Amino acid sequence: MKKLIALLVLILSSGFVSGQDNNEISVNFNHIALSVKDSDESAEFYKNVLNLNEITNRTIIEGIRWLSLGEGKELHLISILKDEIKTNKAVHLALTTSDFDLLIAKLKSMKVEYSDWPGNVNKINVRADGIKQVFFQDPNGYWIEVNSVAESND
Repeated sequence: MKKLIALLVLILSSGFVSGQDNNEISVNFNHIALSVKDSDESAEFYKNVLNLNEITNRTIIEGIRWLSLGEGKELHLISILKDEIKTNKAVHLALTTSDFDLLIAKLKSMKVEYSDWPGNVNKINVRADGIKQVFFQDPNGYWIEVNSVAESND
């Protein structure tokens, strides 16, 4: 009986029965889903401009394409909803590259218009900490930032 009471005291003090949990909840980024007009056109843009690799769409629903952002992170492109797509620059997908100059050359060669934060076309934004940034839009008007955070400081 003493063992049962001791066990109940231990369980109650741990918060297991009372619903209290002393452990912090841990969440990690998994994916971002974008509503797009044409998932095929959007997938080609992300594959060609940003070299993202397509991965298996585990939903097996037509009109949805999945791309890898690396390290188990994903971009889901969903064209099954027909709502109007509204965007603004403050809501953007931010990516980093280890070769910023190569990215700029690729954007130019593919005639993808880019700008700095204020919107000056074909200009590069340089933050106060020296990080370079450019902003451009995908075929649906979603804003994408690519910055030089991943470049080594050698």
